[in-house]
Amino acid sequence: AFEAQNPDPKAPVVLLSEPACAHALDTGKTQDEGARAGRLRARRRYLVERARDARVVGLLAGTLGVAQHREALAHLRNLTQAAGKRSYVLALGRPTPAKLANFPEVDVFVLLACPLGALAPQLSGSFFQPILAPCELEAACNPAWPPPGLAPHLTHYADLLPGSPFHVALPPPESELWETPDVSLITGDLRPPPAWKSSNDHGSLALTPRPQLELAESSPAASFLSSRSWQGLEPRLGQTPVTEAVSGRRGIAIAYEDEGSG
Repeated sequence: AFEAQNPDPKAPVVLLSEPACAHALDTGKTQDEGARAGRLRARRRYLVERARDARVVGLLAGTLGVAQHREALAHLRNLTQAAGKRSYVLALGRPTPAKLANFPEVDVFVLLACPLGALAPQLSGSFFQPILAPCELEAACNPAWPPPGLAPHLTHYADLLPGSPFHVALPPPESELWETPDVSLITGDLRPPPAWKSSNDHGSLALTPRPQLELAESSPAASFLSSRSWQGLEPRLGQTPVTEAVSGRRGIAIAYEDEGSG
């Protein structure tokens, strides 16, 4: 299991609050870190926007030894389902660009590790898709989460679970928070409501004569496959002649039975 380690025990811990400062663990002193904290806050808001635009989320089980990791995975899966996204749990050990490149269908990844995993610098520039902290996914998928500037920066996923003072429950399905118009700050497009929210609208069902076809078109895997230049071998059903099976060659490749001793 991968455990995120603090890169330097004497490295300062940046406090993402106002006024921004950094606390040195070895000396106990603080210093002004306004510019650095501003860049970190801008990075966090960008990752939240990427998570809101994402349709497929990969949950990286980076730890199997920290308490409540199973509850955290279940909470994040329910969170993504409520937001109309699909999630897949991946246990790959330490995440590397080569490992995560095997999942091009995933739009963003969320790393569940020890509390220091949210403080350790992530080399997101080398990955094809960004890696988020659990609190950033919570801010993207939970409409009841406080707005930027008021929401706390939680480094441990246990703070998101029920029973924690920072836990924010999902609003009920009939809440107006799910219907609030939302525009992507990256693409400029209007984000559609969750699929389960639109399916409950009987007026929209009257305009959908083929619901099964609509379900297939809304699948992230199907849309991703249709956008790829190579979609696999062509089956050509009914276009090839049907022939009986014939006996093939016997033996090993170095000396088949029907070959001469030469």
